[in-house]
Amino acid sequence: MDTTKKLWILLGAVIFSTMFILGWFGKELYRSVPPIPQVVQTTDGTVLMDKDTILRGQQVWQSIGGQQVGSIWGHGAYQAPDWSADWLHREIVALQDIVSQNVYQAPYAALDPVDQAGIDARVKQLMRTNTYDPATETVTLAPERADAINRTAEHYLGLFGDAAQFDDLREAYALQVSAIPDLERRQAMTAFFFWTSWAASTERPGQPYTYTNNWPHEPLIDNQPTTANLVWSIISIVVLLAGIGALVWYKVFTDREEGEPVPAPSDPLDQLQVTPSMRAVGKYGVTVILLFVAQTLLGGLLAHYTVEGNSFYGVPLSEIIPYAVARTWHIQLAVFWIATAFLAAGLFLGPAVGGREPKFQKLGVDLLFGALLLVVVGSLAGEWLSVKQVFSLDHGFWFGHQGYEYIELGRFWQILLFVGLVLWLTLMLRALWPALQERGHRRQLVLLFAGASGAIGLFYGAGFFYSAKTHLTVMEYWRWWVVHLWVEGFFEVFATVALAFIFTQLGLIKAVSATRAVLMSSAIYLFGGIPGTFHHLYFSGTPLSITAIGATFSALEVVPLALIGYEAWETSKKATARPWMEKYRWPIRFFMGVAFWNLVGAGVFGFLINPPIALYYMQGLNTTPVHAHAALFGVYGLLSLGLVLLVFRRLYPEKAWNDRPLAIAFWSMNGGLALMIALSLLPIGLAQTWASIEHGLWFARSAEFLQTPVIEVLRWLRMIGDTIFIFGVFMLAWFVGSLVTGWEPRRLKLARLLAATR
Repeated sequence: MDTTKKLWILLGAVIFSTMFILGWFGKELYRSVPPIPQVVQTTDGTVLMDKDTILRGQQVWQSIGGQQVGSIWGHGAYQAPDWSADWLHREIVALQDIVSQNVYQAPYAALDPVDQAGIDARVKQLMRTNTYDPATETVTLAPERADAINRTAEHYLGLFGDAAQFDDLREAYALQVSAIPDLERRQAMTAFFFWTSWAASTERPGQPYTYTNNWPHEPLIDNQPTTANLVWSIISIVVLLAGIGALVWYKVFTDREEGEPVPAPSDPLDQLQVTPSMRAVGKYGVTVILLFVAQTLLGGLLAHYTVEGNSFYGVPLSEIIPYAVARTWHIQLAVFWIATAFLAAGLFLGPAVGGREPKFQKLGVDLLFGALLLVVVGSLAGEWLSVKQVFSLDHGFWFGHQGYEYIELGRFWQILLFVGLVLWLTLMLRALWPALQERGHRRQLVLLFAGASGAIGLFYGAGFFYSAKTHLTVMEYWRWWVVHLWVEGFFEVFATVALAFIFTQLGLIKAVSATRAVLMSSAIYLFGGIPGTFHHLYFSGTPLSITAIGATFSALEVVPLALIGYEAWETSKKATARPWMEKYRWPIRFFMGVAFWNLVGAGVFGFLINPPIALYYMQGLNTTPVHAHAALFGVYGLLSLGLVLLVFRRLYPEKAWNDRPLAIAFWSMNGGLALMIALSLLPIGLAQTWASIEHGLWFARSAEFLQTPVIEVLRWLRMIGDTIFIFGVFMLAWFVGSLVTGWEPRRLKLARLLAATR
């Protein structure tokens, strides 16, 4: 059996076994979710809330932007508090005073330490004791705790309404006045907040830890890391070191490359005939740049909201574009332009790989483009209307805002996007079909390309396995199927195959070497990446088995990144072997940037928050956007831009490229991203981590901490990196605009004319 066949078997075994693990433990997750009681009542029979109210509150939370307005169980935005942790702390403090008044007729703060210790023990018992009765699906609470719940709810009723005493707090949270004008909706949302806090403070039956595995850190009721949290953190580090050692050993002692190919004397792609459908892909590239510009400007606006509350240099812009809308659009546009770039690369490479233009291919490309524009415009408008509370709750989920990061768009638009992906997959397979009938290693590379395209098209459908009232834990399970498997999994495989094919066509690597490299790297990445999905779910109401699987396998996600710098260096050396390769210098430079940020952003910053003990204290802090920005833009963003530039290089071969703005764009975007992280996001995240360990997550996310002078200065310092980054984006837009319109600086035109007369 030859090496390639063994690698195919390895890849198939990896995908089957890891998807089995993801499904099997997903079944266990379904069985272990925190219960949503039919009734929450006091010991004297007074009903505080019911299941319908809690689920309606979940819909209200979704309608205002959900995870774009603070976070729940650590998932969401970072400006407002984590509502689960914030409610928990406020309820505990209220309960301390209530019990103190009942016992000593004095406020808690007035007691001596011995008496306070007695109150603490009573409060801990009231908060952590599980009084849920599975037979009646009822939670029964002591009257004093019901009083604390009502007092806590009053805070949120005023905050999300228009009570003037909350104006300063709203500004700190970047929350608009009357975010939820309807009182009944606000009351329902407080029931949902209470339930998420109840799950985070109530012990699982027969266990000494809560439904959320003692998250968040809250010393007042002894919410501390579990033993399993520490043990699996140690195991994850050992697995990482062992995996890196094994990979280095494989690379040094067993990985023997085929003889290096000799690059052709002229560009092989010059023989490529650009078909009508390939030329139609040009508008996708332009759209990518326009969406990128819009997304970047929204990022700058969000940075201002973090320091100015609801203003942009004093202008109350949040009245038009609230923080929740700006953050929704910022994230959604990132997904849109990156996905559009991948679709464009696939549509351009399809006929090139297949060797012919299928009938009606251009019509399909044009129809898909129209459908994508409809989804972009319709979903963004629906999200704005939802946050403005225009829709009913049911209609809002379908046409407005689902409330969940990265899949914010309403279900109707989500279905249309899925239909568009299926259309894209159909166009891809039609174009690839002739190549799939060939023999040899090139055919195997095409099979990998088709398989990765199929995964991108179909795995987005995982987002349909939950509804507006699905249990929050179950929803998170399926959401991460989309975000982690789709964005962080099969996009990676697709990109690897696409680059391998491009370098094969350029003659930089042999087809057999490219096929084996893709098979091996995909197997290694998916082996850790598929079960590694669970590392997002440590504290989302899941059993400890999820922590064990997530910690062990997600550590392996970092392993293939250990040698990625070496591979990038080897590629860069090959890219200068012939003079004609100079024309691909900047697309390859972008791919080199991908290698750097893959190691730093996805690898270093990813593992920073990956072990359970690290994430226990860091979940929901600014250490997460450090990883998100470095990985999403640094890896997928630069990769997408590199692919678009490669498409433009072939669509406009006769145009003189003005390398200067492209060079400025590249270094400005990378430098701006690095400064954004080094001067602001990372220092704030580490300061929050310190505060979280010392006082609890509620404090690390509180206005009291985030409005301190030091944190305010660090937030303003982000403007340095942001400004440099935005400048780079505009230089890129200028370059693409000049390329597409045919405009070029006079000096370049003269140089080109002089060269032509020699």
